[in-house]
Amino acid sequence: MNPDASTIAAGAPIEVDISPIAEGQDVKVFWRGKPIYISHRTKKQIDEARAVNVASLPDPESDEARTKPGKEQWLVVIGICTHLGCIPIAHEGNYDGFFCPCHGSQYDSSGRIRQGPAPANLPVPPYQFVSDTKIQIG
Repeated sequence: MNPDASTIAAGAPIEVDISPIAEGQDVKVFWRGKPIYISHRTKKQIDEARAVNVASLPDPESDEARTKPGKEQWLVVIGICTHLGCIPIAHEGNYDGFFCPCHGSQYDSSGRIRQGPAPANLPVPPYQFVSDTKIQIG
């Protein structure tokens, strides 16, 4: 009794097995027709994201507010640039995060805007861990 494709496209929650995602890698899945990046961040990426002075950011938000407690190695963001809706490239740019080649917006490994015309951070979709190896988005 699984929902049909039109129900899923309309926004039904999806489950994603994160066990095959190696540290330092990410996957892109689609939910509600939007690309969702799931990144398995390294300790270095987490440390760098947490060392940033939040007050210096164009859209101030801590790394802790963008991840789940105890699962800080996982970042889940909607992969749509907040400038004009382009799709940024993961693991590019000056901050080991996301780079939008259309107009040069650069996001860090927490998906926060650091440079360029984008006005806001990459949004975090509603998600939860349903087990140690699966997340539910939506």
